[in-house]
Amino acid sequence: MTPGPMQQMMAKSAGAWTGVVTMWTQAAAQPVTYTMESNFEMILGGRYLQESDKGTMFNMPFEGIGTAGYDNARKIFVSSWVDNMGTGIIYLEGTWDAASNSIHYSGKSTDALTKKDIPTREIYKFVDDNHQLLEMYFTENGKEFKGMEIKYSRKGS
Repeated sequence: MTPGPMQQMMAKSAGAWTGVVTMWTQAAAQPVTYTMESNFEMILGGRYLQESDKGTMFNMPFEGIGTAGYDNARKIFVSSWVDNMGTGIIYLEGTWDAASNSIHYSGKSTDALTKKDIPTREIYKFVDDNHQLLEMYFTENGKEFKGMEIKYSRKGS
């Protein structure tokens, strides 16, 4: 259970970042864009990467906390997310895709309007040491659509 290469790879994300967030509330909706400040740090002896975000979304203060890790025993990535816009926890599991330098996560989230679980997918791409890209996909009426994109840039780069 000692941190290894996958935890070391995630540790490269530690630091202060700016995130440009684009959201689509429905497949055909016009996107909403805002900026947030993100801080990433390794916690619990270098085993997990914790993300803390702050910004303004829909003219309201926004805060979110995510935790990502690599489960050495199961050989999968795990991710959880909570924020002040809801009361649920999003939990996803994923695999490493070396060809795209990305973690491909999948799981379920709850649609705030219908109160039903929907398939949810994320791609977290490590573009380079100073840029990362998160794409989140949801399913509406049986069809997948991009619901959110965050372009992270390391502060001071």
